[in-house]
Amino acid sequence: MTVVEAPIEDVQSSQDSRHIAIDKVGIKDIRHPVKVRDRSGGDQHTIANFNMYVNLPHNFKGTHMSRFVEILNLHEREITVDSFKEMLHEMTLKLEAQSGHIEMHFPYFINKAAPITGVKSLLDYEVMFIGEYHDAKPELTIKVIVPVTSLCPCSKKISEYGAHNQRSHVTVSVKTCGFMWIEELIELIEKQASCELYGLLKRPDEKHVTERAYENPKFVEDMVRDVAAQLNADDRITAYTVESENFESIHNHSAYAYIEKTK
Repeated sequence: MTVVEAPIEDVQSSQDSRHIAIDKVGIKDIRHPVKVRDRSGGDQHTIANFNMYVNLPHNFKGTHMSRFVEILNLHEREITVDSFKEMLHEMTLKLEAQSGHIEMHFPYFINKAAPITGVKSLLDYEVMFIGEYHDAKPELTIKVIVPVTSLCPCSKKISEYGAHNQRSHVTVSVKTCGFMWIEELIELIEKQASCELYGLLKRPDEKHVTERAYENPKFVEDMVRDVAAQLNADDRITAYTVESENFESIHNHSAYAYIEKTK
């Protein structure tokens, strides 16, 4: 005799009587391996942290959390701007939602040559893709955190010798209407610093970066203005934020500046 099992009840899809819609519901801080295409034509294999959310109408009790993980496992291919937008669209369809949100945070490495000796080493940067899906349209923001050197113009001006400098984090978020490599955005930022950072320096390189920073002093205000000027000049960028935090070497606090603009 064949035993017919009763169907398992789908509690998440049951009706909710409170009539309160939820703006974002999903999974947070899940790690997953990804491949990211770089400008050299290769793929970087890295681990990304994902936050994945959709909206939930007032009449549904819950969303299907397992489907978020299913979507990640379907995207073993490399992550590009286009495939990220596709994943965002697939998520909203699979979860039967009207809007969706994905954040993908990952370390990104660039092989940099030291300025004098040319010795190469990897330097890591924090990168985030932030995707929003509303009204059947995907929108992507690219965010990078770039460590640089800043040297104080005031310290240089008033001191008989030397000037205090520090490591700074310049954080830039951009929305674009055209393709832009991660490396392009990082290089744009580094060129506006007192000096860029390197993973490995020999003595001639150390001499060069020390003198380069001394010859190119920047306040935190200079940093954000100079980066903003470059972003303003790039027609691919439609909106941006730029912020700089200088981890002061002679104070127990940071200096900070921020600019936001929609073109």
